[in-house]
Amino acid sequence: MPHINARRWTRRITAQFLTLGLAVFGLAAVGGQESSSLPPVEPTAVSTDQIDVTPPPMGWASWNTFFSSIDHDVIKQQADALVSSGMAAAGYKYVNLDDGWWQGQRDANGNIVVDETQWPGGMKAVADYLHSKGLKAGIYTDAGKDGCGYYFPTTKPATPGSGMEGHYQQDLETFQRWGFDYVKIDWCGGRAEKLNQETQYKQIAAANEAASAVTGRKLVLSFCEWGTGLPWNWAPGHGDLWRTSDDVLFFRETPGLTKMYRNFDQALQPAAQHTGYYNDPDMLMVGLNGMSAQRNRLHMSLWSIAGGPLLAGNNVATMTTETRDILTNPEVLAIDQDPRGLQGVKVAEDTRNLQVYGKVLSGTGKRAVMLFNRTGSAANITVRWADLGLTSASATVRNAWTRADAGSFTTGYTTSVPANDAVLLTVSGTEATGSTFEDTTTATTPTFTGVTAGSAGTKLIDITYANGGTTARKATVQVNGQYAYRVAFPPTGSATTFRTVSVLAHLAKGANTVKFAAVSGSTAADIDAIRVQGIPGTDGTALTGGASNRCVDIDKNTYVGGTQAQIWDCSGGRNQTFTQTSRGELVVYGNKCLDALNSGTTNGTKVIIWDCTNATNQKWTVNPGGTITNNLSGLCLDASNGATANGTKLILWTCNGQTNQKWTLN
Repeated sequence: MPHINARRWTRRITAQFLTLGLAVFGLAAVGGQESSSLPPVEPTAVSTDQIDVTPPPMGWASWNTFFSSIDHDVIKQQADALVSSGMAAAGYKYVNLDDGWWQGQRDANGNIVVDETQWPGGMKAVADYLHSKGLKAGIYTDAGKDGCGYYFPTTKPATPGSGMEGHYQQDLETFQRWGFDYVKIDWCGGRAEKLNQETQYKQIAAANEAASAVTGRKLVLSFCEWGTGLPWNWAPGHGDLWRTSDDVLFFRETPGLTKMYRNFDQALQPAAQHTGYYNDPDMLMVGLNGMSAQRNRLHMSLWSIAGGPLLAGNNVATMTTETRDILTNPEVLAIDQDPRGLQGVKVAEDTRNLQVYGKVLSGTGKRAVMLFNRTGSAANITVRWADLGLTSASATVRNAWTRADAGSFTTGYTTSVPANDAVLLTVSGTEATGSTFEDTTTATTPTFTGVTAGSAGTKLIDITYANGGTTARKATVQVNGQYAYRVAFPPTGSATTFRTVSVLAHLAKGANTVKFAAVSGSTAADIDAIRVQGIPGTDGTALTGGASNRCVDIDKNTYVGGTQAQIWDCSGGRNQTFTQTSRGELVVYGNKCLDALNSGTTNGTKVIIWDCTNATNQKWTVNPGGTITNNLSGLCLDASNGATANGTKLILWTCNGQTNQKWTLN
């Protein structure tokens, strides 16, 4: 039943009933300050009615097969094949023109002029044709003055002037008037001009809103700066999706596992992906030359557990039935397109490179699981229900690729996974308990204090809210001193009808503050409560300095190998949460190890993050006295020069018993 907000209802329930209700359900009424008009305890009545959010885009993009050699005939052929093959019916709706559609000419008023030999009837005719087939139209540009076709020409000459800098709103209005639904904005010109990624893309987002106010149309914004500006910290709610890594395939390159794995790893930024905003690991290579059926399925498994956009890049008109069936497997697509809109996270790696990923799905007790074998030999991999946030009670398991039930199992499930392959499952079990925090103030965007977590790690947060409008409203959510993320709150039907959306957030052990705030220019949804539940497989520990009382930290959530660790105010962020493995490693982000640079064994050796390799310079001993020594050198983890300020870098130094070498694991 819908929850009626305590700020609007007349209480007819006695205090005795309220007390009984809280005792029965075991829920906490915490957060904010009590209003003088409210009773000392407000009934916790959090909605469990999840609302569907916009799923990650699905479609086809021209680059991985045709590169710059596209024209009206190519696009028409691929669009027709999307429909006739059944891919469109399976959800592949966007047809995205990539680089090569425009050579950079403008008229005296700065309007784009296209070659009508290449595009008979102009670009509006392309969009109209795609719409006539029940498809959506996507187009391409660059944030700088010159696009990628100028710096990296492929099948056409270098193309100066094909970027949109200086014409942001003008070009976006043009795309909208032509009828396009989606735009990818590349960064070749932006990088060459040394522009700032966050600044430029936020300007583009504002220009898109201004253009929409003129035309009445809306464009999905795909930011493509390859993760260089750490977009997971700022892009959600400005863009709809953002690239998290370099291209998965360069011109004339053979598809390979190395880049596939890299792009998957770098796309895992779970706090940024929610409510219709998505990390983008790049276009699919499924069906390209050099990709076997096994590798195609692996690729789809990786992108689906990550909840990434699915933009096919193969020649749809000539693909095999086998490729089509892989691209359209309904149970794999359902994992990717799950309406809760969350990302999978790594929940176990008992043995190096034998990994388990879990994704929270819509409903109750529903998970997708990927058992991922990154080694050269077949191996058994086990998923434990407790790691996923489920109880150890019996859960049913289904294989998404074979579309067959595996049976019911208590505590967990084990199966053999071939070398460099994955098994993709869905699991239906019993949801573990969570803690509920109710707002008792008159604020529509409240602050919840005392949000207690038993351990540091990634948590599922369900947000109860009402939006009586007709469009999604935005607010930011911020945990402690971490980055504030924009969250979308779709309409709920009325101002007194409460639904939930979900985010993944990183909480510190102990008390946390979860703060919501209005977004400038947007009416806020009425946020009433949050429910917090652990995903225990993500749990870790913070390393707190004895001298500074600050935490070991990786600056700005960067994943770049070689980044030197530092100390910073403790916030519980993923960049401050380390997992101690049975191998002696201290792992951050699930796949980066604290590392003595270049296996250094001398005083002053930098302590960095690097891909975990099982090397001795990545192994550490936590000693009873609070020191942490590197197993290769025997030197202590040290805040350099005894400094205690934010940003102090970490090094190795001869153990001396000083407090800048003492650490508490929380």
